Amino acid sequence: MKKITVIGAGTMGNGIAHTFAQKGFAVTLVDISEAALERGMNTIATNLDRMVAKGSISEADKTETLSHLQPSTDLKAAAETSDLIVEAATENLDLKLKIFKQLSEFASENCILATNTSSISITQIAAVVSNPERVIGMHFMNPVPLMKLVEIINGYNTSAATTKTIMSLSEQLGKTPVEVNDYPGFVANRILMPMINESIETLYNGVAGVSEIDTVMKLGMAHPMGPLQLADFIGLDVCLAILHVMYDGFKNPKYAPCPLLVNMVRAGKLGVKSGEGFYNYAASKKAEVVADQFKK
Repeated sequence: MKKITVIGAGTMGNGIAHTFAQKGFAVTLVDISEAALERGMNTIATNLDRMVAKGSISEADKTETLSHLQPSTDLKAAAETSDLIVEAATENLDLKLKIFKQLSEFASENCILATNTSSISITQIAAVVSNPERVIGMHFMNPVPLMKLVEIINGYNTSAATTKTIMSLSEQLGKTPVEVNDYPGFVANRILMPMINESIETLYNGVAGVSEIDTVMKLGMAHPMGPLQLADFIGLDVCLAILHVMYDGFKNPKYAPCPLLVNMVRAGKLGVKSGEGFYNYAASKKAEVVADQFKK
């Protein structure tokens, strides 16, 4: 497996492309937007500069990594020569189905088709592909170059050969792959999102404030960041979308999103990427200042 195409130049897409390129794979980063591609490539270069500054890679390593990357807006051309395609577009079912229908047409029969979805059914996505046994989930964690875990999700029709190949490939990337089966939220988000949602409910019910809730979970449970800070980091719109997928999939009220989360997303308070969520990020990307509406 030599040629990799990554679809989507956003946070996850450029992180996945960076990771493959750093391990010597020839990577085409595809997006419909030239501006998004430019931002994605700039982000990769900036992150590599940060790694050089920390001494984790050399300047030569950075140059070599960038030489393995090619941005493109031509999905068909990239897909036709790929051994693996990793879709990392927005967490939207209709969009993913549209992309995979195109991939089924453009890619060779031997090309493995992976999705970085954090909650959407692999089986449902694979249903629009002519040979669904080659479709699999590769759920990377953010930030991709640093986080070790990759959830490898088997759809109903995913072949054992596809799973074996992707498990091995993930190890080549220096990751720890964990094989799971295709149910809403998989493992990571099935456990994480109810915790985040319950943290928002705790705030909504006035049990404690933002920093107090996060402090309890950081110091009491040894979490590296509090659940409200983590929600801001993930994106409140992404959290809401995942909870909707799980609620729709299980029809269990425990997955119903908190009204406060729904209203914050409606108001555009999405976390770090919008500049405000449970914390205000006007002065710093660190969760240091609680948003005005949650100040006591």
